[in-house]
Amino acid sequence: MKNEMPAATTSIQPLSFPPSHFAKLAPRSYLHTHLSSPNGRRPSGRLPPEPRNPTINTGSLTHCHGSAVVRSGDTAVVCGIRGEILNASDVVDHKPATKLEELLRRYGGASTRLGTSELDRRKRARTEDAEEMASLDLLVPNVELSTGCSPSYLPGAPPSEEAQSLSHRVLTLLHTSQLLSMDDLRIWYHSPSSDATASSNLPPEAPSIDPTSMSLDVPNEPSSEDAEENTPQPEVKAYWTLHITLLVLSLSGPPFPTLWIALLAALRNTRLPKATWDADNQRVLCSPLTSDAQTLAMNGLPIAATYGVFDTEKDGAGLVSSTQDIGPGKQRRRWILADPDGFEDSCCEEEVTVVVREPEKGGMEVVRIEKEGGAVVGKEEMKELVAETEKRWREWSALIEGA
Repeated sequence: MKNEMPAATTSIQPLSFPPSHFAKLAPRSYLHTHLSSPNGRRPSGRLPPEPRNPTINTGSLTHCHGSAVVRSGDTAVVCGIRGEILNASDVVDHKPATKLEELLRRYGGASTRLGTSELDRRKRARTEDAEEMASLDLLVPNVELSTGCSPSYLPGAPPSEEAQSLSHRVLTLLHTSQLLSMDDLRIWYHSPSSDATASSNLPPEAPSIDPTSMSLDVPNEPSSEDAEENTPQPEVKAYWTLHITLLVLSLSGPPFPTLWIALLAALRNTRLPKATWDADNQRVLCSPLTSDAQTLAMNGLPIAATYGVFDTEKDGAGLVSSTQDIGPGKQRRRWILADPDGFEDSCCEEEVTVVVREPEKGGMEVVRIEKEGGAVVGKEEMKELVAETEKRWREWSALIEGA
């Protein structure tokens, strides 16, 4: 009997792909699988309400008056701020403001200040400052999405619509948040016959009120008799124009929160030279001494946070709200992701940006809310997002102040 050789058996190995392949082949299913898992974590390992923690470095650019480099996840932004002089004579239909006019504009007469709190007067002054800044174009932000920051931006391409939109959003938030004061941007001229000891570009001293007569007592200002003799008053001769360049080196997810943090850090790092008006040569002279440089007074620290909504309603029926109890046989179909990265952002149809800050009177103030696409986020969800942004403000404001 012949010995028969046993038939060779071949085992079929299962076909497998690395996770990165599944993310490219079926991104929504890949994200949904991670969020539906028992731990509920995203592919990056973060929980849905967990943001990326930024790192901040200031003073990195030598030839700028202020700079900052911020990295949040795979998004990296460089911000440089440089001040340029704008002569008041170059402004069309410009009426030079005198020191007395500035005091009356900012603090008002006794009759207008009756029953008006100091907080209300400061709010009014900030509103007028923001209007003047906008009319003179003293803030000039420019966002650039550099070549190589993302596969979507090819070399040699003109400025994208997204870059122009981001520049407009930054400028709008600078004005609506009333972040800066005109006191830091005005350059005053004090004639020899006026107050020679006053600082060239510091705001004038606040007036006081006599409660019995309700008269306006302006310090260091001439009396009515002296005014009749046409005593020269200090006047604004020039302004600082802040050119703000925001360069996105790497882009992953919505860039606006990282852009805004870089801008805040650079503004806190800004040191403008002491500027004086030379009446003989009719031009502004800047002191080379760093000890004479002045910082910018900021109206709080408005912090921006972006949230993406991942909704699988179009992938299947039976939508269940994230705020509702998920019963037996039901699957959660909606997630709100804090600070989404590039992959998660491509899967989200709705985006919400919330800006908050802590006002002078305490509590928390909502500065701005922007919403794009979708109809998932309603009133209750918006309250939750504002509460999450308040938590983010406490963490990120400490990072900016410590940079």
